[in-house]
Amino acid sequence: MGEAPKGLLSVMQKLKGSSELELRILLLGLDNAGKTTLLKSLASEDVNTITPTQGFNIKTVASRGMKLNVWDIGGQRKIRPFWKKYLENTDLLVYVIDSADKKRFEETGLLSELIDEENLCGVPVLIFANKQDLGTAAPASEIAEGLNLHTYRDRVWQIQACSAITGEGVQDGMNWICNNLVNRKK
Repeated sequence: MGEAPKGLLSVMQKLKGSSELELRILLLGLDNAGKTTLLKSLASEDVNTITPTQGFNIKTVASRGMKLNVWDIGGQRKIRPFWKKYLENTDLLVYVIDSADKKRFEETGLLSELIDEENLCGVPVLIFANKQDLGTAAPASEIAEGLNLHTYRDRVWQIQACSAITGEGVQDGMNWICNNLVNRKK
């Protein structure tokens, strides 16, 4: 037997008891935050050949009767107004932040606008504080404070420090998704 599969696959296998569970996950964040890298890392794909997402990518990972449909939507300023079109029927919002790009933390305030959207009412939010492998990265706790996450009382949320490039913290985020979403959907 080789190594156990990494990332999403191993999460899916843990969930194999659930039958036909289909989840719609929305992956948002500013351009260059690392959304596509994170998605490729989850799907165990090469993360060295990524270009900015124009529009969106959809990855469906299926395993033993379970489907995770991940919508990775570009974060460039001109695309952001279209984010709202994708919010309906979302089971989970994953928001990715470049922890090393402090100049853009204010722009990340978009998250609070998103969370107030009617279609995302009560939807769990996982925030990946990405690029923790860089020396200039702000700690997840500081980002959580800056985003006032503690004020969100109508949903479960989690901030997870990670590096999409090294994979560190990504699995922890996936475990959180499983523990929260699967229980909600049953």
